[in-house]
Amino acid sequence: MTTIKFQLETLSCPSCIKKIETALKKQKGVKEAKVLFHSSKVKTEYDENLVTAKELKETIIKLGYPVLK
Repeated sequence: MTTIKFQLETLSCPSCIKKIETALKKQKGVKEAKVLFHSSKVKTEYDENLVTAKELKETIIKLGYPVLK
């Protein structure tokens, strides 16, 4: 398992947390997805044999949340 952290530009509401976490957890190979509202960070634990960091980043971007890194 690999853990990656993404820094988002901003989160405008607490309901964004559930939206992002749900979308990431639907990805094959994602074990855990945790969004920290106040710091706008996303921490994801995943199996790199089933999903890539790029795919996880694209999932977040498709939801409308710019990823800074």
